[in-house]
Amino acid sequence: MQYVYNDRRLRDRRRELRRNMTEAESELWKRIRMRRVQGYKFLRQYSVGPYVLDFFCVALRLGIEVDGRFHGDKDQAEYDVRRSDFLAAHKIELIRFWNDEVVQRLDEVIQRLERKMGERRTG
Repeated sequence: MQYVYNDRRLRDRRRELRRNMTEAESELWKRIRMRRVQGYKFLRQYSVGPYVLDFFCVALRLGIEVDGRFHGDKDQAEYDVRRSDFLAAHKIELIRFWNDEVVQRLDEVIQRLERKMGERRTG
């Protein structure tokens, strides 16, 4: 049986990603965990189909991706489009942040996230 959400076959990969978060992911996680942003729960390294999201809010169907430099690469950009399309087909919207902006301007990142969360609540 194939699972759309948190496929058991990806369990070890999700665990590995949780243990090896980037600095930016770790800093963002400290701010959004335990319902610290507008009372919404976020999960780390949550898989939808074959894709593992950095963070996911089930209630808002909102995924967060923290991207490094390689996301500017043409092949990676094409992969990201396929991934976003797959998630959109499951009514999940992604908001993306660059590693540098999370580390250097975390308060601004949280403000953008809160705006997007508001849009998801009312949209």
